[in-house]
Amino acid sequence: MNIGNSNKINNPSFKSLMTNKYVLNGLEKIADHGTTFVAATSFIMASGVRPAAIALTPKTDKENKQYAITNSIASGLIKFGMTEAIALPVENAINKIDKAPEKFLKQDTLKTLKGSAKELVSSKSYNIITQTLKLSAGLITAIPKSMLTIALIPLITDLLFNKKKDKKQNIYDNLKTIQSPDIFNNITEKNNRPAFKGGFENEITKGMAKIINNKQIQNFVIKHNFNENNISRNISMLTDVVLTASFVHRTNKSKKIKDERKKPLIYNNVISTLISLTAGYAIDKSVQKNTKNYIDKFMRLNAGNPKLNKYIQGINIARPTLIFAGIYYGILPVFSTFAADKSDKFLNKNKRNN
Repeated sequence: MNIGNSNKINNPSFKSLMTNKYVLNGLEKIADHGTTFVAATSFIMASGVRPAAIALTPKTDKENKQYAITNSIASGLIKFGMTEAIALPVENAINKIDKAPEKFLKQDTLKTLKGSAKELVSSKSYNIITQTLKLSAGLITAIPKSMLTIALIPLITDLLFNKKKDKKQNIYDNLKTIQSPDIFNNITEKNNRPAFKGGFENEITKGMAKIINNKQIQNFVIKHNFNENNISRNISMLTDVVLTASFVHRTNKSKKIKDERKKPLIYNNVISTLISLTAGYAIDKSVQKNTKNYIDKFMRLNAGNPKLNKYIQGINIARPTLIFAGIYYGILPVFSTFAADKSDKFLNKNKRNN
């Protein structure tokens, strides 16, 4: 079926949606704060949809489900908090450069990245660099996020499910074990604290500008600017791989998670990640291909709008984010929780027989 031939594309109400100011403003916000959109989507799905799906999983050990639910809530909470701590300053810095590129970037950089575009913010090469910088906050924080998630799982499990009389003491004991990752230790030291917020933001802006001014980065991006539409998807996939690998390692080392619950928790995460990446990639490619005519129509209807490039960026961030979130948090939890539970029981049974 060719979606491009659909009568919807010529429908007046559909055209109105494509030019609706609220839709366009939303897409612009997503483009400017892509990492925030991704983290917020994950947090909402991880704290509501995924726990509900896990709870409804049939014929699965109750405690395994409890650990899977707390893992989901903890990971969503930590992902949102830590990503935002890094993402917001980076996003604000990039937006400052967008508004006054000549103030922060070299003339050679402006000329090289602008290419044939009317202005720098419309350039594919420039947008690949800036969107990559914005969206990389999730990748940078992947390992610290897994560390804090593992630390929070026993705490949230006690908070939600532990009905023992010493519940408060258990929570207190778990809180004492949570330590900040070493990577952030220097940030919290008194002597290393930024003296003034404005100065700190200016330093981040200068740092982002320095990366954009790098000739090697410019040459690489220009060579691969055909991948502009896939930045969000590719970074999201890489982040999930790093996060899952770190989670597996940290779960094995954890002294607070019961030994008999570690493997089901690990299997659940690995199964979810593998299937969501495979299915998400295939579906995103299909959606991207079959909605090309819609995007072309959208571009024609908004051709005179100076923010058109922002809107396209917003679409390219929202599309894979919603697809992967729907699969990972909505569809997969029932299957992965059930499969992890059965795999653990099967392997334990074989181990006892041998």
